[in-house]
Amino acid sequence: MTKKRTAAIDRKTGETEIHLKLTIEGAGRYKISTGIRFFDHMLELFTRHGAFDLDLTCKGDLDVDQHHTVEDVGIALGEAFDKALGDKRGILRAGYFLMTMDETLGLAAIDLSGRTASVVKTKVKTRLVGDLQSELVEDFFEGFARGARANVHLKTVYGRSNHHKIEALFKAFARALRVACSRDKQLGKMLPSTKGLL
Repeated sequence: MTKKRTAAIDRKTGETEIHLKLTIEGAGRYKISTGIRFFDHMLELFTRHGAFDLDLTCKGDLDVDQHHTVEDVGIALGEAFDKALGDKRGILRAGYFLMTMDETLGLAAIDLSGRTASVVKTKVKTRLVGDLQSELVEDFFEGFARGARANVHLKTVYGRSNHHKIEALFKAFARALRVACSRDKQLGKMLPSTKGLL
């Protein structure tokens, strides 16, 4: 039986305190608390659709703003994937997914390239979706890209509901990441790069 890839991250700053445990080969189990309920919901469905296991708590300075909490959770989650994947030998490395959410279509593409880039187009025009400041969706994925040393591209292709736009992106991202983390049976333990380093 192949060993499960896991990581634990403890990240404490003057703005947030985060404790996180991740299992890539999970069963979609989660225990998540960030103090922002809509954000928790997005992370829960990310975990379920990615078939990961995630235990995450974040105590942030929400009395100031949601920014530090959302961005730092993204960074810590990215760091957890980077740590759990180790030298990345034998993984597919890249993944993409188109996700429908009723009338909405969301697209996600990710490359665990060792280089950081993030492009996010949500098409959300309202300030809040649930209790989440909608502009922070971009900050979360940018933080993830930084922590995971990955290229992350997300786009709402079309849609009406702002809730659905964000949800479609989180679900598409989870499924694209699930593919990128998958073990490549054809190439075995080979590093998926001609550079010899990811």
